[in-house]
Amino acid sequence: MSRKDREGPEMEAAASPTVPGLGREETPEEDADRPRTEPVPGAEAALDAPSSRYFASLDATVGDLQHRAQHLIDNVNSSRKEDHNVMSTFRESLLLKVSGLAERLEEQLFHLYGIHNELIQERLQELAEVMERVGEAEAELRQVCRTVEAAYRDLCLQPET
Repeated sequence: MSRKDREGPEMEAAASPTVPGLGREETPEEDADRPRTEPVPGAEAALDAPSSRYFASLDATVGDLQHRAQHLIDNVNSSRKEDHNVMSTFRESLLLKVSGLAERLEEQLFHLYGIHNELIQERLQELAEVMERVGEAEAELRQVCRTVEAAYRDLCLQPET
């Protein structure tokens, strides 16, 4: 492995003195010593070798960053899908439990209704028996009233002696 391979693109960029503002910063003295040239059309295609390597390294770094960002986005999306699946499973489980509890509650209510219906039937039977006795007592009372009325008439209609 060469020194450049071990040091990575950062060291390559620092070793590139020909690209001002990128990589290694030049001192004002170095900048004054360098001859000024006007940009030539098509000069971008004819970059010197260190600049080409720097931009290739920069492109590789940007590509790597894009790949890592996409990987992170994929991980986030995958985590969201897992969360959605967990919540769906939880919802289904909760619905099953709630449904089961509702069924048990309904069964208990029907059981209580049955017990209460039996009690109501007993009380209605007792009420019917009491009402029958009241009817009998009323009939006896009327008979007594008629007898008293008849006795009173007999007493009132007899001549005084």
